[in-house]
Amino acid sequence: MNQQNLDISNTIAAHDQILRFPKGGQASLAANEWLIWSGSQGEGENLMLAELKHSQQNILVPFTWWRSQIRSQIHSQLNSHQNETDLLSKTKQGQIGVWFAADEDILQYADLIEQGKTLWPVVAAHFPIFRDGRSFSTAALLRDRFQWTGEIRAIGDVLIDQLLQGARVGFDSFALRPDQNTSIALKQFDLFAVTTQNSWRGHRTIRASLSELSA
Repeated sequence: MNQQNLDISNTIAAHDQILRFPKGGQASLAANEWLIWSGSQGEGENLMLAELKHSQQNILVPFTWWRSQIRSQIHSQLNSHQNETDLLSKTKQGQIGVWFAADEDILQYADLIEQGKTLWPVVAAHFPIFRDGRSFSTAALLRDRFQWTGEIRAIGDVLIDQLLQGARVGFDSFALRPDQNTSIALKQFDLFAVTTQNSWRGHRTIRASLSELSA
């Protein structure tokens, strides 16, 4: 996905390929088909509203923006008896998902997220800088508290070093930073045969002996 050729400004950079690691499956690479809108205000927001109406691209929008737009549009729809809004319609068609900021208190919006489970094809959690690990907690909450079974994607300043921890807490796809080597990233999941920590992917595993690992 070459974001430089897109008309929508103010996007979050991501690698052209994503790393998928589904629960119970094998890690693989795939084309990154989702644009990530940064949520800039003013002219950028007006442009996004116009682009959403006509765009055929898949777009991840900020949860904060989704929250304000969907409530106001549904309210207008109910009052004017209009047809379904463009935003809601395109979401149901699988073209729009949401991403959560690192400082987002998702428990505060439990009802809206429960509704989103029937709408969003993808949700993502943003890492503003790789040292900021708050989005690991977001993924864990989505899996444990909200029982989210769909795709959770790591976006933003996502490095190879974060993959194993991310996969353990609930991420099953990763939009790596553009400078990361996807071939090296793909090999990270072959480094360890066992885990000694509880994981979204399974129960705690007892460490195997060296002889068992080499058998």
